[in-house]
Amino acid sequence: MAIDTSALTGPVDRAEVRAFTARLRREGQLTSAVVTAIGIVLVGGILLSSATLLASVVSFGLLASPDGRPSPIGIGFLLFFAAVVAMIGYALVKLFHGRAERRYRLARFAEANGMTWTPAVPNPALPGMIFGEGRNREATDVVRGPRPRWVEVGNYTYKTGSGKSEQTHKWAYVEMRLDTPLPHIVLDAVGNNGLLGASNLPATFGRDQRLSLEGDFDRYFALYCPKGYERDALYLFTPDVMARFIDNAAALDVEIVDDRLFLYARRELSTTDPAVWEWILGTVDAIDDKLAQWARWRDERLAVDAAPAPVASGVPLLTPPPAGVAREGRRLRRGFSWITAVFVVLGVGWWLLTIVWDAFAR
Repeated sequence: MAIDTSALTGPVDRAEVRAFTARLRREGQLTSAVVTAIGIVLVGGILLSSATLLASVVSFGLLASPDGRPSPIGIGFLLFFAAVVAMIGYALVKLFHGRAERRYRLARFAEANGMTWTPAVPNPALPGMIFGEGRNREATDVVRGPRPRWVEVGNYTYKTGSGKSEQTHKWAYVEMRLDTPLPHIVLDAVGNNGLLGASNLPATFGRDQRLSLEGDFDRYFALYCPKGYERDALYLFTPDVMARFIDNAAALDVEIVDDRLFLYARRELSTTDPAVWEWILGTVDAIDDKLAQWARWRDERLAVDAAPAPVASGVPLLTPPPAGVAREGRRLRRGFSWITAVFVVLGVGWWLLTIVWDAFAR
């Protein structure tokens, strides 16, 4: 499906950008108080620095030389500081205007493609693994709509730790709605793993849930499915489906949970770069082309409540299982990374070594 990316790069009217930003604030979608507070802090800092430097110049008598004539050193100080203040002011104007223009472009892009744009969604109620981690969870620049199935793209952050150990985790995601709930399956992309092949995902899963597939698939993804659902995973990931994921999503981690399919990345996906959007929505269309066969999947473990359906021949036909997933297939069992264990052991060992060293040093 073709997409219109002209709003991401074409010229914009600054008056329209300002009017759009004002409307967002009136509707409560943009917190003007936060923007104002940041501006007050920055401007206050500049004014305080200006007053401090001016007082220093005056107190040390740098504006005038002993014979009463203007001092080149003092004037140079003032000109230098004026230039610094002007550059900071220009940078602030560009910063705020750049953010406003970005919002405007993304909103117009979404509108041109039959979608909607939302500046921020706190604590998004999504079942994917990244959405249950940490605190201060927020999705930003969320673009969503039918394409032809429902799709949502957003950038996402959450925080862990506190004090000096506080860390902000940055992700981006693509959500696709499926036609029926499916077993919990994770495709951990091999290409974006870290040191010693450690997964970059925020969760690890028991190794007994790892399923090896045929062909070259294991070179690109490590597939995890619940115990007992290996045959179901093979039904879903036929060779043609595996080829689509390798060709279009090998750089992304994939999670199937309930009736959603998520693609995860560690860089922004909701962006003003047309090439990124063409890649994302092209990937969505390529995967969507193979999802129709997934709609026919049924979990045979579910009890059939309905009575056998009578037929003209007198031989009853069993009612097929309803859509859904049995309890044991709804979530993967979490595991523990041996790489994490090694680092924990090394950390504890170093801590004990420092204690022993300090004891002997006394």
